[in-house]
Amino acid sequence: MSDDVAAKERTILVAVDEGDESMNALSWCLNNIISADSNDTLLLLYSKPPRYLYGSMDGTGYLFSPEVMASMQKYNNDVASSVLVKAKRLCEQVAPNVRVETRVEDGDPRDVICGVAEKLKPDVLVMGSHGYGPIKRAFLGSVSNHCAQNVNCPVLIVKSPKK
Repeated sequence: MSDDVAAKERTILVAVDEGDESMNALSWCLNNIISADSNDTLLLLYSKPPRYLYGSMDGTGYLFSPEVMASMQKYNNDVASSVLVKAKRLCEQVAPNVRVETRVEDGDPRDVICGVAEKLKPDVLVMGSHGYGPIKRAFLGSVSNHCAQNVNCPVLIVKSPKK
């Protein structure tokens, strides 16, 4: 590439959560996709669990008290903040010049990741994989598999190294 032509700016969406798998995927991305002279923007996405309405056995339904709901919301916010601080610290250590943006959304990770990818149209979506076998995957589902099937951008699923 000549000096006259600026490198294409890419947006790389990385889904992060509390698991080591997502931090491994972020690290792999920083070491293998991001270059020192890139114009890339790394968007770190965290999906907070959805709020659930709990019903009673008699069908009348009930909600937690406002204090309990506030405590649960604070905990979810604290976890989201902690995950993003850890992810940004990793970015600063490995690729200090990359632009990093963060985004926190409420909802099921499958829906959140697919929705953000659809809206922002990143150049690539990077995700970690828990490496569930077929039985666990059947019961728990696979967020990475769902996203790979349903987003319109390339999806890079990074498996964690075997321990």
